[in-house]
Amino acid sequence: MSADRINLLRTKVFDKSKWMQLPRDVVIGHDVIEQIPAVCEDLALGDSVLIILGDRTRDVAGRRVETLLSGSFDVATFTAGGNDPLDTIKEAEEAAAKVGFVIGVGGGRVIDTAKIASYNTDRHFISVPTAASHDGIASSRASVPTAEGNVSLAAEPPIAVVADTAIIASAPHRLLASGCADIMANCTAVLDWELSHRLRGEPLSEYALTLSRMTAEILFNNTDLIKPHSEESAWIVTKALVSSGVAMSIAGSSRPGSGGEHKFAHALERLAPGKGLHGEKCGIGAIITMYLHGGDWEGIRDSLKKIGAPTTPAEIGIDDETAVAALLAARTIRPERFTILDMGLTEESAQDLVKMLYRE
Repeated sequence: MSADRINLLRTKVFDKSKWMQLPRDVVIGHDVIEQIPAVCEDLALGDSVLIILGDRTRDVAGRRVETLLSGSFDVATFTAGGNDPLDTIKEAEEAAAKVGFVIGVGGGRVIDTAKIASYNTDRHFISVPTAASHDGIASSRASVPTAEGNVSLAAEPPIAVVADTAIIASAPHRLLASGCADIMANCTAVLDWELSHRLRGEPLSEYALTLSRMTAEILFNNTDLIKPHSEESAWIVTKALVSSGVAMSIAGSSRPGSGGEHKFAHALERLAPGKGLHGEKCGIGAIITMYLHGGDWEGIRDSLKKIGAPTTPAEIGIDDETAVAALLAARTIRPERFTILDMGLTEESAQDLVKMLYRE
């Protein structure tokens, strides 16, 4: 008698699914801003576009993008200025709802505004960075400043990135160094992710983790090439920033590039608003968290110094007492995200960690 008709056990089916959104077109190089019309036509996003730009980036690249597209598209512009970021985002959303797609031309605040506006209006978004200051140029997260500090939000990842190295290299070197520091901090972010996986059972993506770690190592291995106003430097750092953003899209969160060092940076933003750039604070935090992980913290410090990034609170105008307070407050930032700074740091230990930053 055949047992084919007797189904005692259900056949197990692998039903795990994941939705990842990654850039379709990534164009990096000298004068590639001229290729924006071709990118827009290739993506077939519509015949009307909103260009979101900043007061400074209008002259740097915004007007050029508008001129390049005006012959083939119905172009509108929006300046991401004003004092209230939430009001700016709301106004940008109203403008984005009237067009087929959005282009963000500028630095961090402009790109983040474009990301959120496109996400909330279900529009595609093209990222045109004018500086390589942080990994937000290609990620699916956006940072919004509020009275309580910066808030990280889910947002629209770019469907394309057009990064002109001539424009990026002409930006102040401090911005490029900040972008390097943000990427180098990936090496401690992934350690925190692995720690949370072991202690808390947090899901971990080996692909995203490996890509993030490899991206940081590429920068560590090429610190000698990171020099002011060099297109080669802009090329290396921009590729790394895009790679880091892709790692976050694969993971479905900012985990591959955001651990305790970012929680420390966000705490500093609350306690000392306006002091230092985001990547600079993450770099300082990475020195501290790598020390706590028992890794090569001196290697991070020396690499940051080599590229011209700060390694102490004093270098970004923050006193040591505030840095200590930020270390202790880090556990209150995104408490659901477990890191090595959530393991019971005492005030005395925090003071010693800040003193360690000044060792020769």
